[in-house]
Amino acid sequence: MIKVSVLYPNASDVKFDMAYYLDRHMPMVAQLLGGALKGMNVEQGVAGGQPGVAAPYVALCHLAFDSIDAFQSVFDKHSAQILADIPNYTNAQPTVQISQVKL
Repeated sequence: MIKVSVLYPNASDVKFDMAYYLDRHMPMVAQLLGGALKGMNVEQGVAGGQPGVAAPYVALCHLAFDSIDAFQSVFDKHSAQILADIPNYTNAQPTVQISQVKL
């Protein structure tokens, strides 16, 4: 299993519309990625590791696929549409990491 994580860094000037992300962006992503997408979850950062410290990420999204090839083949077809929607919900520049799930 492969997990594609999209991490949106937090900063004082970052704007993130969670309602738009949950109600419009993520349903669009799920529809475009279709059956290749095996699961997804979205997290909203609420705090850092110490009291009073802001969360390092305002939001995180995790998408599950059977393999890197399964992800890349479907994402390549729809990446322009997915990426073009980012300014509609945030001004943050997301970081993407692909991981192999071990446990």
